[in-house]
Amino acid sequence: VQLQASGGGSVRPGGSLRLSCAASGNIDVINVMGWYRQAPGREREMVALHTKTGSTNYGDSVKGRFTISRDNAKNTVYLQMNSLKPEDTAVYYCRFRTTGYAYWGQGTLVTVSS
Repeated sequence: VQLQASGGGSVRPGGSLRLSCAASGNIDVINVMGWYRQAPGREREMVALHTKTGSTNYGDSVKGRFTISRDNAKNTVYLQMNSLKPEDTAVYYCRFRTTGYAYWGQGTLVTVSS
């Protein structure tokens, strides 16, 4: 199973980006799809989670600005990021958790700068 993340890039403050992460290979039911990020010199932190039942959870710093969604048929998770701030600059990683396994994507860089 491989996770392929895409959609990162450079954007000015106040701008928007949409990240995608798709799983390929034979994967079981994905209980939780999530996004994490790691800025230089900082620990990896949870950004957003989406359970298979539809529940979502967001990190405090992104509430009201980011929206996570998923397409179960495509084994894909999305992260719509609006009103981006310089402090959102980080490498963003997707993570899928099935019963017994967790898979990480390779990371996609988001840079917010004027």
